[in-house]
Amino acid sequence: MRQVDYRLNAIVDASLSDVGHLPELAAIAAKSGATILQYRDKSASTRLMIERASAIRQAIAGTGVPLVINDRVDVAIASGVDGVHLGAEDMDAEMARRLLGPDALIGVTVKKPVDAAYAGSAPVNYACIGGVFETLSKVNPDPPVGLEGLRALRDQIRQLNPSLPVGAIAGISMERIGSVIAQGADGVAAISALFRAPNIAEATASFRKAVDASLKDKAR
Repeated sequence: MRQVDYRLNAIVDASLSDVGHLPELAAIAAKSGATILQYRDKSASTRLMIERASAIRQAIAGTGVPLVINDRVDVAIASGVDGVHLGAEDMDAEMARRLLGPDALIGVTVKKPVDAAYAGSAPVNYACIGGVFETLSKVNPDPPVGLEGLRALRDQIRQLNPSLPVGAIAGISMERIGSVIAQGADGVAAISALFRAPNIAEATASFRKAVDASLKDKAR
């Protein structure tokens, strides 16, 4: 299965349209240290999502950074991106794999032990655990899992699939990167901390540097 570098997942959410054009934001992140990009849009029409995804794909062409689409396998296929990120209410990973093929990237969200059990046995390339902390970027009815929950879910996944990359999402700040990496995360996902920073390029580069340093410390 295709390997994914999940050190820094920069999520380009449609709510960032007040900050700038999504393709331009994605390009800045891709050139500044993001290792994977996700386009997330909970309200746009299918046509608009395809147009935006295609524009983002073109904007980051040549950077080597893969792009996945949140929730929508059909949009991923139509726009020719690298894959999808699926939640518990989305298409199951087995069907997505059949539709997208063996080289596609498929990620899943893990919030509960039942999600972790699924992620550890499903044909996916990575799992992202969260929300780890409170966040203003997304309305989330579930309470944060916290650092202990992150460790427990991560360990459950690794028992089933020792090589599956595991990320952490929600409320991840520069100050918290070290703690989530110490609890077993292979990387982090972020929206506001990157794209609502005064300087997106600097914020992305700083996040990547902090993730790399924390991973290096953990490996010692």
